[in-house]
Amino acid sequence: MGKAQDQLQTQTHVQEEVREQHSPENATVINNHLQPPALNKKNYLRWLRMAVYSFLVLSTQAVATLLGRLYFAKGGNSKWTATLVQTCGFPILLPFFLLLSPNKPKQRENNRPNTPSLVTLASLYLCLGVFLAANCMLYSIGLLYLPVSTYSLICASQLAFNALFSYLLNSQKFTPFIINSIVLLTISSTLLVFQNDSSGTNKVSKGKYIIGFLSTVGASAGYALLLSVTQLSFRKILIQENFRVVLNMIVYQSLVATIVILMGLFGSGEWKGLNKEMSVFEPGKVSYFMTLVWTAVSWQVYSIGAVGLIFEVSSLFSNVISTLGLPIVPVAAVFVFHDTMDGVKVVAMLLAIWGFVSYIYPYYLDELKSKSRSDHYGNGVTEVSLSNRA
Repeated sequence: MGKAQDQLQTQTHVQEEVREQHSPENATVINNHLQPPALNKKNYLRWLRMAVYSFLVLSTQAVATLLGRLYFAKGGNSKWTATLVQTCGFPILLPFFLLLSPNKPKQRENNRPNTPSLVTLASLYLCLGVFLAANCMLYSIGLLYLPVSTYSLICASQLAFNALFSYLLNSQKFTPFIINSIVLLTISSTLLVFQNDSSGTNKVSKGKYIIGFLSTVGASAGYALLLSVTQLSFRKILIQENFRVVLNMIVYQSLVATIVILMGLFGSGEWKGLNKEMSVFEPGKVSYFMTLVWTAVSWQVYSIGAVGLIFEVSSLFSNVISTLGLPIVPVAAVFVFHDTMDGVKVVAMLLAIWGFVSYIYPYYLDELKSKSRSDHYGNGVTEVSLSNRA
């Protein structure tokens, strides 16, 4: 009798273990362990978005810069017009608003308001728009007075500025790799100030060369600050997780900047010479118009990629991808505008590339460590799961 009772208890215990192993809660835990976080659908989509944004930044940055230089090289002379095309292309983004889901955005933190006030948003877009207009003007001055190869190499200094502003505004830590990158990029840009490149498409005085150099350095610092402030705005003010927020940032900021630039264009009187400028443009009036149109389109597509990377990752990562396209413009300028690539430029380019690699290397190490932990974690859980099934 006692033996039969013991067998019955053993059978009941086994049945309970089987039910427990096949319970929904246990199945969910096992399934989550068997599938590493990096392989789930959400992360795949995030990496896909990052890849698309990176492609947009790399491709359109080179096209927009070369077209901007082409405008000045073939007869264009209006700094305000060259500045206007950097921001006025935002209407091409408006149809995207119709394609977006009207779903209520998610909150990043439950104890924080989901939508900032209208006054807060207006103030944010107004300040960023005015700052963007001033920064675009500095870029135009730099592109007017410098060969495009020199201009693009100096722009690499924005990565060092971005590291500094991210440290101050976004709590980015300084590592030896980042410090090394800052030093290399600073030396790379400084080398170019001692060179007066009067060959190719630019034949300017030493004074104008210095103005162009300082304007480009100032624009690089300003753009880095703009990226860091944008990241801070996403985290502290906008606090939403959808692409509409990215479009709002681009469109309203560009709208304010365009209004400011138009005021400068008409206030300076440069608009009076646009008809003459169009008539003397070497490739013709149609080419003049198309150059400005495609420059505007390119910069807006670039904005989507840059702001998208800020939203998905950080301002630093956005600037890193932008700097990754550094060798494209100088090499293309040799063939398109016959710019010279002398020893100083070659050394500056190598230092800039070295600075970029030094900056991105820690991210590569972190990715390897993260993958190693995921693989180890996944294998360990798989063994446990299999042993439980046995």
